[in-house]
Amino acid sequence: MKNVLKDKSYQFAIRIVKLTQYLQNDKNEFILSKQILRSGTAVGALISEAEFAQSKPDFISKLHIALKEANETNYWIDLLKDTQFINEKMYHSIQPEIKELISILVSSIKTSKENHAN
Repeated sequence: MKNVLKDKSYQFAIRIVKLTQYLQNDKNEFILSKQILRSGTAVGALISEAEFAQSKPDFISKLHIALKEANETNYWIDLLKDTQFINEKMYHSIQPEIKELISILVSSIKTSKENHAN
């Protein structure tokens, strides 16, 4: 079975790595780039880790942490735009992806909680 959330978060992590390379090589920016690299790649890592959770509560917990990392990544993306480290085009290219990941995570957590309660 294809795991859409895992696939999307992995592709997003690749974009974050490339964004970090751009920020460091082209903009000579090392502090914010490390922050977004950490949070942006953690999303997919946590989703991947959740696949082998020990229990349903552990699974839900890992998705919650992934959601927190996704929300933090969204913050860094907004900050990079508002400080002109990325332009509007770059922002509008990557921002919908993190919003979609957040939306899918919220939905997955909600569904998992409902299924766990039954």
